[in-house]
Amino acid sequence: MTLAESITNYAASTSRETSAPDEAAFQLIYNPTARPLWAYLLRVSGRHDVADDLLQETYCRFLGRKAGDLAMDEAETRSYLFRIATNLLRDRWRRGESAFDGDAQEEPVVEHDPAAKMDVRRVMQALKPRARQLLWLAYVEGMSHAEIAEATGLSVLSIRLLLFRARRHAAGLLRPATMEAR
Repeated sequence: MTLAESITNYAASTSRETSAPDEAAFQLIYNPTARPLWAYLLRVSGRHDVADDLLQETYCRFLGRKAGDLAMDEAETRSYLFRIATNLLRDRWRRGESAFDGDAQEEPVVEHDPAAKMDVRRVMQALKPRARQLLWLAYVEGMSHAEIAEATGLSVLSIRLLLFRARRHAAGLLRPATMEAR
């Protein structure tokens, strides 16, 4: 069964008044989306406990939608989940809970150079939450500008500009460490 079929089955099962939601259909939605969503929440928030809480809240809000709102294909569902998570992160930022406290464990980096891992970690910690968010969505999740715009609620032109600034800032943070190593 594909993710799209699972979503449709789940939507149908939740619309019945007498039947409980189809757990198997939900698992087919949850399994391919939970890990990347949690990694995104961890990297942007910087905290395991926040990532865990927001992941749970994301799925609660996803499941709390009307059955007709769940009739989405795989890409729409993924984008919708990232949008919910982004809004939850934004709510945390508004309450002043944006500090990167270093609780996050390093995600695997393609390079095997330990210095490169530390540089990436240092740069991510130094960036503002919005920049971390945009860089993560673009380069880890592989989202296009349009997909990032949909997930964040910003315009595509804003994404282009903000992503450019985030890349430039990250490169500037990496440059001094690279120069010192030579």
